[in-house]
Amino acid sequence: MGYQNVYEQWCTDPYFDAQTREELKALNGQDAEIEDRFYRQLEFGTGGLRGVIGAGTNRMNIYTVRQATQGLANYILACGGANKGVAIAYDSRQMSPEFATEAALCLNANGIRTYRFQSLRPTPELSFAVRELGCIAGIVITASHNPREYNGYKVYWEDGAQITPPHDKNILAEVAKVTSFSQVKTMEQSDAEERGLFVSIEESFDDLYMEQLKKQSIHPEIIGQVAKDIRIVYTPLHGTGNLPVRRVLKELGFEQVYIVKEQEAPDGTFPTVAYPNPEDANAWTLALKLAKEVDADIVLATDPDADRLGVYAKDTKTGEYVSFTGNMSGMLIAEYILRERTATKTMPENPALVETIVTTDMAKAIANAYGVKLVEVLTGFKYIGEQMKWFEEKQSYQFLFGLEESYGCLAGTYARDKDACAAVMLLCEVAAFYKTKGKTLWDAMLDMYETYGYYKEGLATVTLKGVEGAKKIQQMMLDARNQPPKELGGYRVLTVRDYLEDRRTDLCSGAVEKTGLPQSNVLYYELEDNAWCCVRPSGTEPKIKYYFGVKGTSLTDATERLEKLKEDMLPQI
Repeated sequence: MGYQNVYEQWCTDPYFDAQTREELKALNGQDAEIEDRFYRQLEFGTGGLRGVIGAGTNRMNIYTVRQATQGLANYILACGGANKGVAIAYDSRQMSPEFATEAALCLNANGIRTYRFQSLRPTPELSFAVRELGCIAGIVITASHNPREYNGYKVYWEDGAQITPPHDKNILAEVAKVTSFSQVKTMEQSDAEERGLFVSIEESFDDLYMEQLKKQSIHPEIIGQVAKDIRIVYTPLHGTGNLPVRRVLKELGFEQVYIVKEQEAPDGTFPTVAYPNPEDANAWTLALKLAKEVDADIVLATDPDADRLGVYAKDTKTGEYVSFTGNMSGMLIAEYILRERTATKTMPENPALVETIVTTDMAKAIANAYGVKLVEVLTGFKYIGEQMKWFEEKQSYQFLFGLEESYGCLAGTYARDKDACAAVMLLCEVAAFYKTKGKTLWDAMLDMYETYGYYKEGLATVTLKGVEGAKKIQQMMLDARNQPPKELGGYRVLTVRDYLEDRRTDLCSGAVEKTGLPQSNVLYYELEDNAWCCVRPSGTEPKIKYYFGVKGTSLTDATERLEKLKEDMLPQI
C-alpha cells in the first residue's frame, strides 16, 4: 500500500481519534509532508523508538507507541516474563505521560503487570527500578537531548540496561510482525487497576535510589569542610533532574546551590532553549549569567531525562568560565575514583573501567597508571551496561566506572545506564576536594593534562532529514567503506576498523582480523601518533557523526592538530 493510501486510511478510519484525523485532513495537498509522515513505519531500532511527535506512521503518537508495545508484549510472553512485570518512567516532554500510560495499558491488556512512576523521573532511576523491582523489562518515554518536537521510547531488559543482543533483534522482529492495528490490544485504566495489572510506584521508592547515589561518595567528610564556601549553579533545562539533583546535594551537605529559576520547572516546550542539550553552548546562557552573579565555582546542566551532564568551571586566572567536554568531566571523576579508592584502600579486586570506542584515550593512560583493566565497547551506553552484566556472570572484573564522550557516565552498579544525578554529586565532591587544595576543577584538569598527556577530542555532525537525507547518509557510509583514506590531517592511516563487516585491516601489512565487537555501521581509523577518527550514522537522529581524537604536546598544539584532522576528515566522507 502506498503512502497516500495509508494517509487516506488514517483520515477516515474511526480507529483513530477525531483529533488525529483532523490534523491529517489539514495536510491535504501537502504531498511532501504527507510522504514524510507515511513513507515508512517509525523505525523500532535496537533501542526503541524516537521521532517527531505527530499523526502518521512515521511519527511518535499513541498508535505507534501501542504498536511497538504490542511487539514487546509478544516477546515478553514468549519469554515467560509476564509475572515479573515491566517498570515504566517518563520525562517532561510533550505527550510523555500519555505515551507511558498507553504503553502500560497495552501491556496490561496482554496480561503483563506494569509498575509506572506517578510523575516524571530520571532515566537512570528507571534503570535502577527494573532490577530493584525484579522486572523482566523497562520502558522510559524520553527523547533525551533531542529538540522539543521529538519524543521517544527506550526499552530495558531485566539486567537494567538498554536491550542488547539477542533481545534487541528478537524484540525488533516481534515489533515487525505487528503490521495491523487490529493486532494491538489495550484496555481501560480503571479495569487494569482493578485487576492489579496497573500498579503505581510509590514516591518512597525515591529514597532507595537516593541511598544508592550517596553510596558513591568517597569523601563525604570533605564536603563539610567547604560546604559554605563552594558555590554551585545548576539548571535541569526544564527536565527531570531538578528534584533528585537538589536533594542529593542537600543531603550530602552542600549549602550554596543556586538553581536557574527560569529553567527549574519541567516543561516539554523548553521555552528558554531551542535545543535542551548540555552539549549545546546556547543552552548555557542563563546558567552562566547566574554563575557570574553569584561567583560560582562550578556550573552544571542536565538534559531532560537527566542522564547527561554538562559542566563549566571557573578559570581563576582569567575569571572566565571554561566549558568541559564529556571526556574532560568524565576523566576528572574517573581519576578521582581510582586515586582515592587506591589511597583509602577501598579499591576492589580486579577493578575495571569501561568506555566506548569514541571516548578519550586519556582513559587508557589513567587506567594504566592505576593498574585497572580498561574495556572498550561500541558507541552507546547499553554496551557498557552489558559489560557490567558479563562481569557479574563471569565473576571476572569489578565495575568501577563507565563513560562515553557524549556527556554520560556511571559510578557503581546500582543502575546500568548513565546517571547525571550521580555525576553531579561526584563532580561536586571532586570540586570540593580540590577546593581544599586551593584549586578549581580547571586547575585539576590542567594537572591531568600535564600528568597523562594533552588529549583532545572533537565531534562534528551533518544533519540530513527525510527520505533523501537517509539515502545520502547511506551513500556517504558506502563511499567511505569502499574508498578508505591513506592519510588524514597529516597522519598516516595505520588501520581501518569496519564494525559492519567485523574486520580490522592493517594498511601497512595487509593483515585482517576481527574487531571483537558486535556488528554496527561504524568505521574507525587508527592513525599514527595516538590520533584517531571515526564515522557513523546516528541511531536516534537524521545525522551522520564524525569523531576525532589527538594527543598534542600542549593544549594549543592539540587544538591545532585536532582542527587540521577535522578539516581533512569531513571532505573525505
